[in-house]
Amino acid sequence: MLLRIGSKIINANKIHHTIDNILAMRSGGSSQHEAAVYFGLDRTVISKLESLGEVRKGGKAAVIGFPIKNCKELDLVAQQEGADFCLLMSEQERRGFVEHKSGMVLMNEIIGIISQLRSYDKVIILGSNMRIKALENLLDKDVVGIQIGKSPIKEDQYVDPEELRGIMRQLFI
Repeated sequence: MLLRIGSKIINANKIHHTIDNILAMRSGGSSQHEAAVYFGLDRTVISKLESLGEVRKGGKAAVIGFPIKNCKELDLVAQQEGADFCLLMSEQERRGFVEHKSGMVLMNEIIGIISQLRSYDKVIILGSNMRIKALENLLDKDVVGIQIGKSPIKEDQYVDPEELRGIMRQLFI
């Protein structure tokens, strides 16, 4: 994708590719200095790039997701990996949560859940592209999204428990 910035034409794909390669070098064990020399950049540029995407280690964590086919399996993984709060629902459970409550009760419960999620340092969201974006905005913090499909998702989705475990381990090292 080409972008015009003033009198320059910028190749955004080249920038994205270069950043991916920088991060691959760093996660592979190269120092900031080595990556900077390789790409012809100042070391401080590498440091700033890493700071943009940094997720702090430790702290309280929550996992939320729907519609999930293997809720019990993922709940177990979340517990094993140290999640303080886990809310996973199948499509049937999600519909039951919404359909059997008055508007006021439903609104109060949703606000309560959002308020609770805002108190966690890290929130992992398993959901559609639209739900992940909406929760990022509502929570007003960096979240880790595992996209399980494009909105609207009307059927339960299987999520690889090891993918969730891997993400949680990276967050809590």
